Amino acid sequence: MSHGLNYKHLYYFWVVAKEGGMSRAADKLDMAVQTISAQVRELERSLGYALLRPAGRGLVLTDAGIAAMQQADLIFQLGENLTTVVRDAMSSPSVRLAVGISDGLPKMVVRRLLHPVVTEPHLRLVCDEGELDDLLGDLALHRLDLVLADRPAPSNPNIKLYSHSMGSSPVSWYASAELYKSAKKDFPNCLADVPVLLPTSHNDVRSRIDHWFERRGIRPRIIGEFEDSALLKTFGISGMGVFPAVEWVHEELLVHDALKRVGPCDGVEENFFAIGTEKKVQHPLVQRLLTEPH
Repeated sequence: MSHGLNYKHLYYFWVVAKEGGMSRAADKLDMAVQTISAQVRELERSLGYALLRPAGRGLVLTDAGIAAMQQADLIFQLGENLTTVVRDAMSSPSVRLAVGISDGLPKMVVRRLLHPVVTEPHLRLVCDEGELDDLLGDLALHRLDLVLADRPAPSNPNIKLYSHSMGSSPVSWYASAELYKSAKKDFPNCLADVPVLLPTSHNDVRSRIDHWFERRGIRPRIIGEFEDSALLKTFGISGMGVFPAVEWVHEELLVHDALKRVGPCDGVEENFFAIGTEKKVQHPLVQRLLTEPH
């Protein structure tokens, strides 16, 4: 970025673009329209490109304006967070760890993956769940220290990310007591007859389960698909259908007396990754997560 960039000019442009016009931006900033317009023209002159063009009674972004707006969003969103970050840093001697949780990751697995750090004195753990792509964007902006996911980070020439394996777990089939007898009989062929619940294709393990069915020539009787693993488990426990789950959470699942393990999903494993922005991790808690057994 040019050292000669005037951030005040950029801010006025950002407000104009967000408000959709000079007059609305002037009202928001409590300034004269002429002043706002002059500041935006100065920014365009310094960049060498028009950023806005008339459209009806308002203004729209040019291609150059879209690019400038994307960068302005990053700059001023980070600026808006500055007060909170500084206040949090000074309020207590806490050790902060901000973790993004991919929404397809089993919640009980997340607890196991984070177990090595949960007893850290003065820990302030911040967990943010969402779509993997959104979380990786926050990671690139340093709003997160790492992202936990069921797949490595996709290749992106604009963001350099590193995927660290945190292990894998075999998958098995579970059923409520009401379904167990039917599901256990002639397993796994019975999965063509008993109701089956599956994760959606949003979850990386789904394709491996589909191939498992194909190899055995089984057409499962699918009556429900769930993006959220906790919701899948909840409906499975209620008796809606037989469902797959990682054996890492076997003991937690059997806490429910009405739930039983039907059999293995042979050869199918779910993988777990910690995604960060550093090849050599600096954050001490992230180092611990990657080096201690789970």
